[in-house]
Amino acid sequence: MDRIDVKILRTLMADAKIPNAQLAEKVGLSASPCWQRVRRMEKEGIIKGYSVQLDQAKLGASEIALVEVTLDRHEDDVLEAFGKAVSKIPEILEVYLTTGEYDYLLKVAVAGTSGYEEFLRTKLYRVPGIRHSRSSFTLKCLKHAQAYVPDA
Repeated sequence: MDRIDVKILRTLMADAKIPNAQLAEKVGLSASPCWQRVRRMEKEGIIKGYSVQLDQAKLGASEIALVEVTLDRHEDDVLEAFGKAVSKIPEILEVYLTTGEYDYLLKVAVAGTSGYEEFLRTKLYRVPGIRHSRSSFTLKCLKHAQAYVPDA
């Protein structure tokens, strides 16, 4: 990757719907070479896809809870079963296997504390293998980025 690829990626991160002609102009290329670079990065898997950013509050689940989860056991089958189970729960936006005190960090969208209580009772605590969980509610998101693009 060179500096033009980096410019393309950063521009697409800011506006994935930008027309190719405008993208080319912003990065200092003509349309055809710009389009070819984007297609190459898609084929190489650098660009994995395009998505829409939604307003979580307008969808009725404005609070984000961060949930630390510790499992009973750490055998491969337990880890795999946990991963499959939490990936099916729509309120869980992100799941990270972590090092340190707990095994997983979950990012969960809920409708307030009552919505969180319902989520715990009807969904998370029904996942087998959880020994302990600890939760924190976020107060404000100060930065949100989809990815980090290092300089070329």
